[in-house]
Amino acid sequence: MAEIKIAAETRTEFGKGAARRIRRSAKVPAVLYGHGTDPVHVTLPGHDLMLALKKPNPLLSIELGSEKHLVIPKQVQRDPLKGFLEHADLLIVKRGEKVVVEVPVNVVGEPGPDAMVVTENASVSIEAEATHLPSELEASIEGLQAGSQITAADLTLPSGVELASESELLIVNVTHAPTAAEVEAELEEAEAEAGIEHDEPEPEVGAITDEEAQAPAADEE
Repeated sequence: MAEIKIAAETRTEFGKGAARRIRRSAKVPAVLYGHGTDPVHVTLPGHDLMLALKKPNPLLSIELGSEKHLVIPKQVQRDPLKGFLEHADLLIVKRGEKVVVEVPVNVVGEPGPDAMVVTENASVSIEAEATHLPSELEASIEGLQAGSQITAADLTLPSGVELASESELLIVNVTHAPTAAEVEAELEEAEAEAGIEHDEPEPEVGAITDEEAQAPAADEE
């Protein structure tokens, strides 16, 4: 697992106003902590950190002057609307040390005919060495029939990786794919429960209504 080097600066200003000024200068406030050391408050270049976080659980080498800290992201705060980075909590780790992290599960393959795949949990917790964290795990649904399930225990783990989630955690549920008629019936039932009524369309001027079409024709004199 390659390290991503990021140059940091010591943070000397604190508070909401200071944090806004830091972000306006294209930097992100962050804190380094772990192993019983005092928290280290730093600022990181926003673009470099954003690129590093595109990959799950990256291993970062934070260079602060003559010091180097090996860290992994523990919590990242983003703006809920614009998505830019607001703050990062970085956990200091050591080589050979095991940590517990969340890893995404990538569902691959195609199920059997008339089957629909429902992802119940998109990630699992694993325990592994901090310098050998997998970026993702795979769950193959190739050829699975309706009624099949994949739990956390069914996932293939790389060497040195142990499952930290409950083994019964449901990852994928393969169900029967509904027909068009079943979908229409469910939609009508949902609309009825919600009290939704559809108005009958107004007949066009000069158009014959259903009642007029069904009425017997008058005898000609």
